[in-house]
Amino acid sequence: MPWFWNGAAVGFVTGYTAVRLRQAWLDRTAPFPAIAGPDPGAYGSARRGLMLAGLLRSTASLATTAFIIAPAVERALRPLPSALRAPAFVAFLSLLDTLRDLPADYMESHVMERTYGTSDQTARAWFGDQAKAAGVGLGITTVLAGIGDAIVRKAPRRWPWIAIAATPALLTLANVIAPTFIMPLFNTYTPVEGKLENRIRDLAALYGAGDASILRFDMSRQTKKANAFVTGVFGTQRIVLADTLIENFSEDETLFVVAHELGHYVRRDPWLSIAIGTVFLAATVGAGNVALGRAGRHLETLTDGARFTFYATLFSTLGGPPMAAISRAVERRADVFAVEATRDPRSGARAFRRLRDQNLAEDEQPKWAELLFSSHPSLKSRIERLEAFAHAGAHR
Repeated sequence: MPWFWNGAAVGFVTGYTAVRLRQAWLDRTAPFPAIAGPDPGAYGSARRGLMLAGLLRSTASLATTAFIIAPAVERALRPLPSALRAPAFVAFLSLLDTLRDLPADYMESHVMERTYGTSDQTARAWFGDQAKAAGVGLGITTVLAGIGDAIVRKAPRRWPWIAIAATPALLTLANVIAPTFIMPLFNTYTPVEGKLENRIRDLAALYGAGDASILRFDMSRQTKKANAFVTGVFGTQRIVLADTLIENFSEDETLFVVAHELGHYVRRDPWLSIAIGTVFLAATVGAGNVALGRAGRHLETLTDGARFTFYATLFSTLGGPPMAAISRAVERRADVFAVEATRDPRSGARAFRRLRDQNLAEDEQPKWAELLFSSHPSLKSRIERLEAFAHAGAHR
C-alpha cells in the first residue's frame, strides 16, 4: 500500500487504542456509572456506531500488520526451522492483535453492557473468558497455519483448490468440536428437565428429532440477555436455551422459541451453513489470491500470507450483506416452522416482545443497518407476521 495509507492506518489504530486504553484505566480506578433508564434506541445507535468503528479499526489493524509489522516479524523468525516459522509467525501476530484490541474490547463489550444494564459480569470473569477465547483461537490458528504452510510449499499453484476442497471437512469438524469441547469451556450445559422437557421431546418426536440434545446453559454468567440456538452435526446436534430465557419466559413462549430452533434442526440448517460457508470461502480465497497477484506477488512468503489475509478479509466484508440476507431468509423460514409446529403464533409474538425488552433491542433498526449487517429480520416485522398468522387462524 502507498506510504500515506500505511501511515493513516498506523495513526488510526494507535490513536483509537490509546483512547480506549485511557478509558479502560479510568474505569478500573473509578467504574463508569450505570445509565439510568437505558433506551433501546440509544443502545442500538451506540452499537451501530461501534460496529462501524470496529470495521475501520479491524481493517486498519490488518493493514498495519500486513504491510508494516509482518516483514519485520518474518525477518526475525528466519533462524527457526522452516516448518516452525509459519506457526510462530501466526501465533505472534495473533497475540499482538489480541493485546492491541483488548482495551477497545473491554470498553465496547464489558463496560458498555454493564453501563446499559444488560450485564453484571465482573471484570475478572470477563477477562477470564477473553483469555480462554484467545487461547483456543491461538491454538487453532497455529495448527492451521502449520498445515496451510506445508500445503502451500508442496503445491504452490494448486493450494487454493486444496483449501476449498478441504473446507467442508473443516467446517464439519468445527461443528462437531465446538459443542463438544469448546462451548463447555465458557458455560455449563445441563439437560432441560421437567414438564418443559416432556413438551419439547413430544414436539421434536413429531419431526423425527427426538434424539437431539436439548440443553440449558448459564448465559446469565455473561449477560442478562436471552438467547437460544442450534448447533452440531453427526450426533452432536444440540438445541440450546439460555437460563435467562427459561427463567423469564412463560412455558408456551419458551416452547415457541424451541420450535424455532427445532426448525433449524429439522431443515438441516447446520448443513446448509456448511455448504454456504464453503462457497463463500471459495470466493474469498479466489478474490484474495487475485488481489495478491495484481499487487505483483504470489503466496511465497509469510508476509505474502499476511497480505493475502488482508485482501481476503476486505472481500469477506463486502460479502457480508448477501450472507446476512441468506441468514434472514433462514430465520423467517424457522419462524414459519414454529407456527406450523406449535399452532400458537400469539405465544411467539409475546416471546419476541419479551426478547425485545430483555435484550434492550429496537423494534426496527435503520433499513441500511438491517440490509448490511443484520442476520435476523427486525423484531417488528417478525411480531407483525406472527400476529397476521394469529389473525388468519382466528378467522378460519
